[in-house]
Amino acid sequence: MSLSVWFRVIRVKFLLASVIAVSLGLAVSYWKAQNIDLTSAVITMGGVVALHASVDLLNDYWDYKRGIDTATKRTKFSGGTGVLPEGLLKPSIVYRAGILFLVLGSLAGVYFVALYGWIIAAILGFAIISIYFYSTRIVDSGLGEIFVAIKGCMIVLGTSYIQTQFITATDIAAGIIAGTLSSFVLYITSFPDHDADKQKGRRTLVIVLGKASASKVFWAFPAVTYGFVIGGIASGLFPVFCLLSLASSFFALDAGRKITASINDEKEFLSVMKSTLLFSRITGALFVAGFLVSFVADNYG
Repeated sequence: MSLSVWFRVIRVKFLLASVIAVSLGLAVSYWKAQNIDLTSAVITMGGVVALHASVDLLNDYWDYKRGIDTATKRTKFSGGTGVLPEGLLKPSIVYRAGILFLVLGSLAGVYFVALYGWIIAAILGFAIISIYFYSTRIVDSGLGEIFVAIKGCMIVLGTSYIQTQFITATDIAAGIIAGTLSSFVLYITSFPDHDADKQKGRRTLVIVLGKASASKVFWAFPAVTYGFVIGGIASGLFPVFCLLSLASSFFALDAGRKITASINDEKEFLSVMKSTLLFSRITGALFVAGFLVSFVADNYG
């Protein structure tokens, strides 16, 4: 049983969304308080990554049990990991690993609940319940994208609260940006799985809207993201250096230009998914960088 198989089933490249969200929460709190507790930051990162790995493992397990992964065509960005259909791991092992990561992530959360009380408890409770029921209840009700958006926002809020013990409008606005970027990736990667998901009873936003209409909704995600960035800067919630995040617009424009014509062309749609993923990750990373550059400019410029 090779380590590469575990990296594959955990979907390591998608864990970056949570890494960016935690980094954003740390950057915002550092910008606000001019200080950071490194031990808490490491525990937060480890706990959040464990919880993210848990939802991916449990999703792979339930998609295999429901026959979704065997009905989809796997790509670099969609269709599941292929680990269970290929027999590389036993389903029971993947399920137990998912529960183990859920427990490990929860223990990190319990540590902070003991220190900081009910706000962290509420965030942790939401995380545990939604992670466990994500693949069996949430995605069947058409709420998958909303869950991912809330999850991304909660990560930023929780991370910042652990560092500063208060939540501001800056945290909330930054959290909405992180959540929107994460939800965008889930949204775009559900296009190729439309038929299999629908056949097996899953309800993604793409299924609810239909592919043609859903392709037009594409622009809502970068619009919300950039709208909050620009609005946050204009209102003083974010430093002006957060304008760096607009440098990723090329990738959104590239994907948006191709999406309508390629929704039924698997090969062409790979390019759309790749550009969307790059837009999400680069925008998030540059947004984090905006806070760090501002801190350096304010203190050492």
